[in-house]
Amino acid sequence: MKKLLLLLCLGLSLAASAQQHQNAKQNTNQNIIIITTDGFRWQDLFKGMDDTIAQQKRFNEGDSLGLIQKYGGATMQERRQKLMPFFWNTIATKGQVYGNRLFGNFINTENPHWFSYPGYSEIFTGYVDPRVNSNEHPANPNTTVLGFFNTQPALKGKVYAFSAWEAFNRILNEKASGIPVIAAFDTLAFNNLTANERLLNKLHQQSYRPWGEECYDVFTHFNAMETLKNRKPRVLYISYGETDEWSHAGKYKSYLNAAHQLDKWLAEIWNFVQSDPQYKNNTTLIITSDHGRGDVVKEKWTSHGDKIEGASQIWMAVMGPNTPALGEVKTPAQYYQKQFAQTIAHLMGYHFTAEHPVADPIKSTKAISQ
Repeated sequence: MKKLLLLLCLGLSLAASAQQHQNAKQNTNQNIIIITTDGFRWQDLFKGMDDTIAQQKRFNEGDSLGLIQKYGGATMQERRQKLMPFFWNTIATKGQVYGNRLFGNFINTENPHWFSYPGYSEIFTGYVDPRVNSNEHPANPNTTVLGFFNTQPALKGKVYAFSAWEAFNRILNEKASGIPVIAAFDTLAFNNLTANERLLNKLHQQSYRPWGEECYDVFTHFNAMETLKNRKPRVLYISYGETDEWSHAGKYKSYLNAAHQLDKWLAEIWNFVQSDPQYKNNTTLIITSDHGRGDVVKEKWTSHGDKIEGASQIWMAVMGPNTPALGEVKTPAQYYQKQFAQTIAHLMGYHFTAEHPVADPIKSTKAISQ
């Protein structure tokens, strides 16, 4: 009996090793860039600027005419194209976009809190941990898909994360995962910093800090871009935060401008990816948000949380070599935020396993359906 158990254990170990080897072999050239924009509403993504909000003096920052000229239009298609032209002209034509509830295509958070730490934890762990119920929660006790990637031989040391918000040091558990997490006002501390990276460190440290533990997105973006160009990660995560900060401040103009700027940065990222030999035609871009915001009562667009109707409603887009160009997915379906982690893993050719349950992936992409 002992010999039988030993042989069984050995067989399982060899199978696991073979699977890991096959994973590494399959993913020699595959890359993924994960992007989140905090609290960006599906309503603004799919319908464009909301005229009702834009016309309210308390929200339009005294510039309703300028808002209407810049982002207004007779149809929602025209408005959303003005707000996020790269997203709708490129990502939505070459990739897949989920979460337009006008067609019954739903994505929701499974966690009951509808704010950031639980949302990001759900995105990256594929699991809703009832202990994660506060933005002040300490280091995440659960394995994230980024941490999982960093244990794979082909990806070890090639996973990086950048965030405008300090909490990502805890959300991604930088110490336990071994992933460099450059969050808020962290400086770049890599070996052999470039001149641009040294300058970014100085600018970042001396910049204005209106939100305390969160920096302007421009620093997060340029830090991430320098790393993408110079250190060539296989897995890169970028978390932008201004869409949430400006909305909490009730500044709809600044909120829309932040989304519009994000769209320009998406184009910059993609154009670089498609110009670089390592990344061209073998890099996936996946974009989503951590929670929604109010809309039923327009004045509550500034807020989220479990008391705000609709704040659990989110969206997701993906574009890359393993993603057929389905465009805006209009098939009625219900998806959940916890499915993103396994989706990310499968797009890289891996199956994410952890000490906790991991939800199944969204199964509409080529890589996921295989």
